[in-house]
Amino acid sequence: MRVLYVSKALRVAAYRSKLRDLSEHVDLHAVMPNRWSLQEPEPDGAFPVERRRTFLHGHNHLHLYRQPDEPVHEFRPDLVHIDEEPYSAVTAQYVRVCRRRRLPCLFFAWQNIDKRLPVPFGALRRFVFHRAHGAIAGTAAAAEVLHAAGWRGPLAVIPQFGVDPERFRPDEEARAALRARIGARETDWVVGFGGRLVREKGLFVLLEAVAGQDRVRTVVIGDGPMRETFCARAVQPDLKNRTSHLGEVASLDMPGTLAGLDILVLPSLSTASWKEQFGRILVEAMACGVPVIGSDSGEIPNVIGDAGVIVPENDAAALRDAILALCRDDARRRELGECGRARVLAKFTGKRIATETAAFYEEVLACVR
Repeated sequence: MRVLYVSKALRVAAYRSKLRDLSEHVDLHAVMPNRWSLQEPEPDGAFPVERRRTFLHGHNHLHLYRQPDEPVHEFRPDLVHIDEEPYSAVTAQYVRVCRRRRLPCLFFAWQNIDKRLPVPFGALRRFVFHRAHGAIAGTAAAAEVLHAAGWRGPLAVIPQFGVDPERFRPDEEARAALRARIGARETDWVVGFGGRLVREKGLFVLLEAVAGQDRVRTVVIGDGPMRETFCARAVQPDLKNRTSHLGEVASLDMPGTLAGLDILVLPSLSTASWKEQFGRILVEAMACGVPVIGSDSGEIPNVIGDAGVIVPENDAAALRDAILALCRDDARRRELGECGRARVLAKFTGKRIATETAAFYEEVLACVR
């Protein structure tokens, strides 16, 4: 089976490991935009990805490829996997190309809140629903939204990308290296946060929870529009000299950073238009044997399962209690770390996701033969 895989997410180097795993099942050719706000270099041994010119590069749901027919004509796939939401312009673009060429195609969806889409996205989704041959939802909640919106075709629930457990793994040396980098004492507990610096990721709930806790060192990974607000808060007396901002960390450097933590916290906050769609950093930390604490926003409880601690969202007192309880219990941290890695190996590895994806390709092709 020959599969053309179209995805802007491949700009993140670590995500390309999925293609290597998927290529063990199908003859694969991957395409991504040649320009984006974040575009990591090709890692050693990565599956090759063709970079194509786009219009409106950097716009998640509005970008389009300048010559979308070319890779289809050159590669002559049996199926096209459009790794984009059904309401994205690029999804409609490639669905249209496939329709002209009588090629089966499928799309991917993370959207986990059933809501009315503004113009033109509702019309784009209807166009895609009437012409695509299959859909992959990243979570069961996303599958429910697709059904509520009218999708009636073949549907599989498979996360977008898995974790490479050889890269994301426990590493005792990383713990000492991270402590040296942030100037933490051996007796300190290092609590990490990773994600965009936006209010809905809950960073300021975490800062309130750890404020005034002398032995807790907080490491923040990521950047975003609230960076200045965060930096101003981090120098207040109850956090000063106990909060470190590492900024954006390249995806291939994330394993060494996460493995150095004592705890990873993702305290996301739901809004009227968004709730946590997955929380990839959770499974990356779990693969590193790091215990995790998450809020009950969106998909977080389903990702963590019984391999971590869940607290009510926007409850700084409950989060503080959970952090301190876990910090003070070495045995419980080890237990949850081991449970987390076992859960990733069972459910969230790239090889497992590639196997499930290839099986769904076969199902879609069987439906159109």
